[in-house]
Amino acid sequence: MPITVYGAPWCPDCRRSKQFLAEQRIPYDWVDIDKDPAGMALVREKNGGRQVIPTIVFEDGTFLAEPANDELARKLGLSLQAKHDFYDLIIVGGGPAGLTAAIYAAREGIRSLVIEKSGLGGQAGVTERIDNYPGFPEGIGGGELASRFVEQARRFDVELLPAVAVASVAPDGRDVAVTTESGDLYLAHAAIIATGSRYRKLNVPGEDELIGAGIHFCATCDGPFYKGSDEILVIGGGNSGVEEGIFLTQFAKKVTLIEHNAELRASALLQEKAAQLPNFEVRTSTEVVEFKGHSRVRAVLTRDLRTGETRELHPDAVFVFIGLVPNTSFLQGAVELDQNGFIVTDDVFQTSLPGVFAAGDVRSGSTKQLASAVGEGTTALLMVRNYLRKRGEVASHDVEAA
Repeated sequence: MPITVYGAPWCPDCRRSKQFLAEQRIPYDWVDIDKDPAGMALVREKNGGRQVIPTIVFEDGTFLAEPANDELARKLGLSLQAKHDFYDLIIVGGGPAGLTAAIYAAREGIRSLVIEKSGLGGQAGVTERIDNYPGFPEGIGGGELASRFVEQARRFDVELLPAVAVASVAPDGRDVAVTTESGDLYLAHAAIIATGSRYRKLNVPGEDELIGAGIHFCATCDGPFYKGSDEILVIGGGNSGVEEGIFLTQFAKKVTLIEHNAELRASALLQEKAAQLPNFEVRTSTEVVEFKGHSRVRAVLTRDLRTGETRELHPDAVFVFIGLVPNTSFLQGAVELDQNGFIVTDDVFQTSLPGVFAAGDVRSGSTKQLASAVGEGTTALLMVRNYLRKRGEVASHDVEAA
């Protein structure tokens, strides 16, 4: 089915749809409407004069405008239902932690199902470049690394169910019941929650449209692209903001850090280190009001909370570090969560619900790093295997070393 995706490089929903098509190995043509007037005209024609992207046009002339992954999956005729009703293990989340657990499960003969709300690969799949993952001394594109995770899982015949959201996880006798938002019910002897987290956004005008087009959430991943720039703006005065701001000073002539509170929240050591840098400026009691720009960030409107004065900045890039939001809304009341919504586990990664384990960024106390997510996926699977072995659900031979 020939498919044409009309969009723009700065559009996060365009990147998501393209990634989803690539993960399903579905070929498509890409038209950047910022550079193609005919493409822009077609988008407006299809959408009643509105510029809605992505607009995805199919061979029969039908189209979808800004579709969710499940809507696109149905249009493509992809299955949104698993092959079986019962599994040894259900893994909720198809990022690095979940896929690693699934790979290890397959090698041990533990029949598992991976359910992923969006595209397989998690945050790694939408990261421009990853330079701190072992084994890739020159770095690797996030999408390519995510594809390798998926490819390896498929090589072990792991059953993957993308574009399907889980609505609830609950006990069912000695087993675990997982219900999807479409109403499908799957049972398993155990489950691993590896739904990860997402970067907390400012939720101000212009932000969503410019994510990936000047607004970023990972200094290590995207900072090197701004080497030699005049100014980089960092938002957030906690440990992450100050630490990443210090890191960014090697790329920009000046780094300006904005903090909403009257004082930075970072440790004294980090603050002292930042104060010693001549190209590091801090502005407290300041908030971002709006991001301006079309294909990239052109200006940032800020407000001084003490005086009410507004000011327009013109950085080359903006990095936001105001925390993470765990993807645990479907678990409210099912397992214990900490005050920030992350899953609380014991020393074997088991949650308060017997048979349900957690791994990766979604777990309280995790380091929120790609390499550690992979490690936690492995560990969680080993703990699940021990759990199943004690129940007599799997053989008792040792797990083969990687």
